[in-house]
Amino acid sequence: MAYVPDTIFALATAPGKAGVAVVRVSGSHVKEAAAALFGELPTPRMASLRLLKDREGRRLDQALVLYFPEKNSFTGEEVLELHLHGSIAVVNAVLRELSDLDGLRLAEAGEFTRRALENGCLDLAQVEGLADLIDSETEAQRRQALRVLSGDLGTLAGGWRENLIRAAALLEATIDFADEEVPVDVSPEVQGLLQSVRAELATEIAGVNAAERIRTGFEVAILGAPNVGKSTLLNALAGREAAITSEYAGTTRDVIEVRMDLNGLPVTLLDTAGLRDTDDHVEWIGIERARQRAEAADLRVFLVEQGQHPDFEPLPGDVIRAAKADMLENDANAISGKTGQGIAALVDEITEKLSEQAGRSGIATRERHRVAMSRANDNLAAADAVLALGPDHYEIAAEELRSAIRALDSIVGRVDVENLLDEIFSSFCIGK
Repeated sequence: MAYVPDTIFALATAPGKAGVAVVRVSGSHVKEAAAALFGELPTPRMASLRLLKDREGRRLDQALVLYFPEKNSFTGEEVLELHLHGSIAVVNAVLRELSDLDGLRLAEAGEFTRRALENGCLDLAQVEGLADLIDSETEAQRRQALRVLSGDLGTLAGGWRENLIRAAALLEATIDFADEEVPVDVSPEVQGLLQSVRAELATEIAGVNAAERIRTGFEVAILGAPNVGKSTLLNALAGREAAITSEYAGTTRDVIEVRMDLNGLPVTLLDTAGLRDTDDHVEWIGIERARQRAEAADLRVFLVEQGQHPDFEPLPGDVIRAAKADMLENDANAISGKTGQGIAALVDEITEKLSEQAGRSGIATRERHRVAMSRANDNLAAADAVLALGPDHYEIAAEELRSAIRALDSIVGRVDVENLLDEIFSSFCIGK
C-alpha cells in the first residue's frame, strides 16, 4: 500500500492582527476539510466567497476560498487556501476546527516548501532562492533572489549537465567499441564540450563572492585616528545615534555595526576604534579588532586630518576624506558628520564602488554552490588531462565526467543533499 502523507495546515501569513489572514491546507484530505468548513470545493483557481461554520453549525467567518488541484499547486498536492478576516480570534477558531479533523495536522517549519521540493515543483536552488526572497530587505537582494527562485541556476546547471552527458556518451561509445575500428575521433568534440562548460563554470565561480555579498550584505569600515569624527559620521549616515560620540579620544572600544539600505544595496557600516599606539590594553584590543574587520571589509572609508595620511594602508578603490569639513578653510574632498557636508557625495561614491562589485555577481549565490562548481571544474580538468593520453584512458576520463555531473546535480538537489534539508527548511516559517 502506497504511503499517503498527512494533510497539513498552517497560517501562511504573519501572525497577529491584519486586514487578511491566509490559512493554507495541503494534502489528500483537502476535500474533507472543505466539506467540514463550508461544503463543496470551488472551481479550481477561481476565488469563491464562502461562509465558514464549525461542527455545531455556528459561523466562524466569511472567507474567500481558493482551490488548487494536484500537480497544479505550490506543493504539487491538492491545496486549499482560506482568506480570512485577519482577526487573531478568527484565525485561532479556524485552526482549531482543522486540527480536530481526522488526517490533518499542523505543518512543521518549511513543510509546504519541502513538499514542493519532494514533488518536483521546485529544485533545491529554487528553495534557497525562496528563502532569500523572504529574507530580502533591499532591491538588490529581491532581484537576485527572484533570479534563483525563477530557476535560472537550475537551468544553467541543467545545460552543463546535458553537455557533460553528451561528452560521457561519446567516450562510452568509444570504450564499448574498443576492439573495433571506430571511424570518428571523438576527442575534439569532447574537449570542446569540456572547455565550454569549464569556461562558464569559471565565470560563475568568480561571481559567487559578489552574489553572496548581495545576499548577506556588504561591509564598509570607517577608519581613522581617535576623535576624528568616525562615530559622528556613522550616526549621520544611519540617521540615528547608533554610536556614542565624545570629545574624548578613544570612546569607541569595540566595532559598532549598523545595517542599512544604501541606494538598494544591503550595507553594514562598521564604526571602529581609533587607530593609534596605546598602553591601554582594552583599547589595544579594540584597535586590533578594527584592523581585522577593516581588512575583511568590502570597502574602507578613511577619515584623516587635513594634510595627514591614513595610519592603515588603503587598498585600491578605498575612499579617503578629510575630516571635520566644518572646521576647515579649504574643504575640498572633506566631510562633516556634524553638518552633513559631503555626505551625499560619499554615499554616491560608496554606492558606485559597491555596485561595481555587485555587477560581477553570477546566478550562484552560496558557498555550497561554489564548492559544487569547483569540484566539478576539478573533475573536468582531470578529464581533460586524461583525454590527451589517448583512447586507452577514456574510461578514466568518463568516470571523471560522471563525478562532475554528480557535483553539479548536488546544486539542484538531485544527490548528496539530504543532510542539508533539515537545516534549510528550519529557517522557514511554519506556513511556508
